[in-house]
This record gives sequence, C-alpha cells and structure tokens, in this order.
Amino acid sequence: MAKETPRKKEAPEEMAKIIAEPIEVKEKLEGIEEVQAKESDWKPVTDVGKKVKSGEISDIEQLFNQGYMILEAGIIDALLQDLGEELLLVGQAKGKFGGGQRRIFKQTQKKTAEGNKPKFTTCAVIGNKDGYVGIGVGKAKETVPSREKARRNAKLNFIRVRRGCGSWECNCRQAHSIPFSATGKCGSVEIELIPAPKGKGLCVEKEMAKILTLAGIKDVWSKTQGQTGTKLNLIHATYDALKKLSQIKVRPEDIAKRGIIEGKLKEASVRENTVEAVGEQ
Repeated sequence: MAKETPRKKEAPEEMAKIIAEPIEVKEKLEGIEEVQAKESDWKPVTDVGKKVKSGEISDIEQLFNQGYMILEAGIIDALLQDLGEELLLVGQAKGKFGGGQRRIFKQTQKKTAEGNKPKFTTCAVIGNKDGYVGIGVGKAKETVPSREKARRNAKLNFIRVRRGCGSWECNCRQAHSIPFSATGKCGSVEIELIPAPKGKGLCVEKEMAKILTLAGIKDVWSKTQGQTGTKLNLIHATYDALKKLSQIKVRPEDIAKRGIIEGKLKEASVRENTVEAVGEQ
C-alpha cells in the first residue's frame, strides 16, 4: 500500500497573509468611497467657487472670458464632465535588472544624520479632449499623496487651447490640429509645435502625445532642442507652447479661413456663422 504523504502545515505568517487580504481589499474600497464622498460634498471657499456652486456660473467659458482665476479643484469637477486623466512617466526605476524602466514616480533622496529621506514627484495631465487641459506636479514623502497633489494642481492649471487647421497641405477648416506654429521653452528644452494635415497623427514624443490627446489635438508635427531626456522640462515646454497659441493675435478673416476655435467644439459652428455674417456685411 502507498504511504500517504503528510500534508504540509501552513506557516502562521502565510495564514495571517491569507486572512489579511480581504481586510486590505475592504479598506481600499472604503478609502475610495471616502474620496468620492468628499468630492460630492464640495464646500466652496472662494467667490468663484460659490458662484459655480449656486449655478450663477454654469459654463467654463465664463471663467476664461471674464478672467476669473481657478483656485479650487471642485470648480473644474462641477463645470466639466467626462474628464480624462494620465500620469506621465517622469521617473526611472532603480535596480540591477529593472533599472532604466520608466515609471510615474520620480524619487529623490536627502542624506541626513538620521538616514535617507525619500521624496516622490508625480506629474498628472487632465483634460476633456475638447479644448481644455491642465498639467500639475505634486511632491510628497509618499506616493499616494504626491499623486493626489498632482491631480489637484492639474485642475488648478487648466487652460483653453486654441485649435484649427493651419496646414497648407490640408486646408479643411476643421479643428483637428493647431492654426499656426508655436514655441515653448523650459530650461534647456525648446519645442516647436507645427500644424500637420488631417490623418497625419501626433508625430511627437509619447508623453507629449498624451498631453495633446487630452487637449483635443489629433495631428501635429514637432521640433525639439536641448536636453529632452529631462521629461519634466519637456512637459512644461509643451504646456508653454499650448498657452502661447492663445496669446497670438488673429485677424478676423483668418478665423474662418483656418477654422480657429477656442474651447468646445459645439461653439465652432456658432462662431463660423457669426464670422461669415460679418464678412457678407
């Protein structure tokens, strides 16, 4: 007769891990519910936030047209729906075999008498893929707080992106690209965004492509100079170029010619009709 092999007794540590797993999952779910509850119970502090909460300001265009500053993240949550979010790969993994892999946290350490004090930096980009985008950087001693700070700062740095069709190869008068080239700079990094014809795609670096996608730009060329390996400088240079698109003065006759719009696509037809009416008069 075959001898029965004795069952291996599980160590007390393994049993503790098995018991602790459902508890950890439950705690994570409770944490997510708490965050959602905090977002729904937003209590504005600033005058602009109170106007948004009361319904006096119901469109984000009013904020930009009247020059209001966005000082609360709840303003963006209340005025814009279906926001997309990306955490950009600004850091690099450590280790003998895993070194060189990009990751969302950039880790730095401070040498003290007590030991090493690590700090994590995260960069987030939030947009509605329809003319509004924001970029934020967060720093903290732990990963989760740095990520939350980056998201909050991204909502506070929202801008309105000017789009159009500035490519001589296309001339379709649709807002799929940018109306003209723009240059942005941060540190040694200098980037130039160039209009591209329809269907060309985003011929840019991967992290830049995430920003332009959330801004609603589908086709663009780029030309960069400097130490582009420093991702944070490259990201800030791209953000600077997008801001400069709205700072360039445009003649009224070029608005319809290049299909220039700022912000939401639903307003494009209204603006084109007004420009055509002015031209006919």
